[in-house]
Amino acid sequence: MRDWLGDRLLLILTLGASLAAVAVMVAIIYKVVDASRLAFGKFGISFFWGTVWDANPAKNVFGAGTLIYGTVVTSIMALVIAVPLAIAIALFLSELAPRAVRGVIGPLVEMLAAIPSVVLGLWGILVLGPFAADHIEPWLQRWFGFLPIFSGTPSSSGVFIAGLILAIMVVPIVASICRELFLSVPPELEEGALALGATRWEMVRGVVLHSSRPGIAAAVILGLGRAIGEAIAVTQVIGAATSINVSLFAPGDTLASRIAGQYQGAVSNMQISALFYLAAILLVIGLLTNLLAQLIVRRFDVHRAGA
Repeated sequence: MRDWLGDRLLLILTLGASLAAVAVMVAIIYKVVDASRLAFGKFGISFFWGTVWDANPAKNVFGAGTLIYGTVVTSIMALVIAVPLAIAIALFLSELAPRAVRGVIGPLVEMLAAIPSVVLGLWGILVLGPFAADHIEPWLQRWFGFLPIFSGTPSSSGVFIAGLILAIMVVPIVASICRELFLSVPPELEEGALALGATRWEMVRGVVLHSSRPGIAAAVILGLGRAIGEAIAVTQVIGAATSINVSLFAPGDTLASRIAGQYQGAVSNMQISALFYLAAILLVIGLLTNLLAQLIVRRFDVHRAGA
């Protein structure tokens, strides 16, 4: 009898927790969509490519084009920097590092994910921004200034600094997932490749990376979701520009940072609705990236089970 009651209680508690999570998600979606109706009714789909953001109550013209552009550029830059670093860290910790070194570096890398966004933003303002403006950006301009993205005047705030901050945030996520993927590769496969005469690099490339490709792709997509949704740290360093600039050194803005920067000071119902419209776009992007990551992982599991 006691076991039966325990099973029933466990079922009720877990079912309640699952339904509560679904209810919260539905409530969030409903609120965001409902609050964005005013802006959607006025601007419609053209909101996606509109480049004017004028909060003057006499005009109330809003568009997300510059913000979507800034979100895409900073997220891509973060992935370009973070993914190779994260994979290299994961390979070192899983394949090359001695046990003592692995026990020290692994937790330190994962602790990067625990640093609050506002602290990283302050560090970006006080340390990373000035260092990049004095050293990194002038070097890029000197050697690659013929490319439009590295033209312009070096600055301690802008899209480039925001991309670096996002890269720091993405590294521990991708690195921790990739490390677990690499450790899950059967040792027999690695030892067999080495026994057949493969070098360590050939074994890593042909066995470890090859068998982990779907999982790495899922990790990158999760990292992309982290970069797209970050608000506070980006708001602190990106410069809040209202125009599209090709140069990475110029100021810009993203969907999340615009919401964080203007919601409290919104001066009209239309501006608030436009900010919720931005939130709806972010919500859709976040849901799609997570669904895509789950599909990739499930497909990887099916293929591995079949193998």
